[in-house]
Amino acid sequence: MSSQPLLPQERLLSSSNPKRRMILTTILVPLLLIAGIVFVSIKGDGKPKDNLGLAKYYLQSSPVIDGHIDLPEFARAFYGNDITKFDLNKPTKGHVDIPRIRKGSLGAFFWSIFVECRDDNGIDFLNPTFQVRDTLEQIDVSFNLIEKYSDTFAFASTSDQVEMVIKQGKVASMFGLEGGHMLGNSLAVLRMYHKLGVRYMTLTHSCNNAFADSAGIFESVEERWGGLSKFGRVLIPEMNRLGVIVDLSHVSDKTALQALSITRAPIMLSHSAARHFNNMSRNVPDDILAKIGRGKHQVDGVVMVNFFPVFASANPDEVDVAYIADEIEYIVGKTSKHHVGIGSDFDGIESTPKGLEDVSKYPHLFAELLKRGWTEHDLSLLAGGNFLRVFKGVEDVSKKLQSDGWTPSQEIYDKRIDLKPIEWEL
Repeated sequence: MSSQPLLPQERLLSSSNPKRRMILTTILVPLLLIAGIVFVSIKGDGKPKDNLGLAKYYLQSSPVIDGHIDLPEFARAFYGNDITKFDLNKPTKGHVDIPRIRKGSLGAFFWSIFVECRDDNGIDFLNPTFQVRDTLEQIDVSFNLIEKYSDTFAFASTSDQVEMVIKQGKVASMFGLEGGHMLGNSLAVLRMYHKLGVRYMTLTHSCNNAFADSAGIFESVEERWGGLSKFGRVLIPEMNRLGVIVDLSHVSDKTALQALSITRAPIMLSHSAARHFNNMSRNVPDDILAKIGRGKHQVDGVVMVNFFPVFASANPDEVDVAYIADEIEYIVGKTSKHHVGIGSDFDGIESTPKGLEDVSKYPHLFAELLKRGWTEHDLSLLAGGNFLRVFKGVEDVSKKLQSDGWTPSQEIYDKRIDLKPIEWEL
């Protein structure tokens, strides 16, 4: 993905009438040139001189694409998914609303589709739950909010649609599924979620599932499979075939390494912190960062950095804008500036870094990086260019696999007994 600005330059002279366009060009262009020369001589080149102003200026053309925002969970937890009970055009109790989205130059984000893990699923994850129902409700509330605020949001399920929506001045809205436990042990359910617009899936949340082992959150969980299960080794190729990005946030180290060895497509970590700064099993370790790249024995991917102070540091009170910038630069040192992004976890975290309190504050992080010598090109990659490259790569792999004749996997979780064929009596 090129790091060129995502938004087109203003087309001041567009007209469907050639004669009118010629007249406008003949008259207006000299006037505009003269005005421009006068303006520049008085005001300079138009770019702000301070870092915060310059960050805001750059983000106008390359806005932030956030890999993980829990707005659907906010609607469920605080309002029972009743979207008439809150107004995104006004300040909300959370980290996200439309005025702050505009102020922070948020151009696109993944609406996190999430329901809690349950501890009564059974050792083989076969006990019935309402998780698939609840997941569909979270997709529904996301669509309802996008439709209600259609002057701001527009649904997007491809990389081209993301760019198109941003160019239209709206916020491209994508869906990411936070945990394989929401599949109900079924690849068919994955395919249905894909048809509803899900474009990444975190292999686990805080619990193991039929496909893979989790890292837990604040403490590790006892492994069930030693990484991916046999069924999980079928899941990854099916995600590649569909064009669902494999998300390695939340997973155990073994799960991550095995998934990296199997996937044919680029991967992402939608909202992860570096374990180097806080030795927590949920955070990504250096040996996994070393596997992310475009060199030999590496997999292309993007690490979208989480803002939650409790993940970022063993001393959450120390986490501020500069600390998150340190974390980004550390990950850059282990990968490169082509493999980092933003995955704030806004509306899903109980505290925020000082100076990054909500979506309006993204420019402050970019200003901090400008102070450290980052260029406009570098910032455009962090803002969203890297993610779009990964997304396009996943789409390309999907198209190739399907053109090569890959068809939907018919694999069934081997612990299930409800789909065993019956014998016909003649």
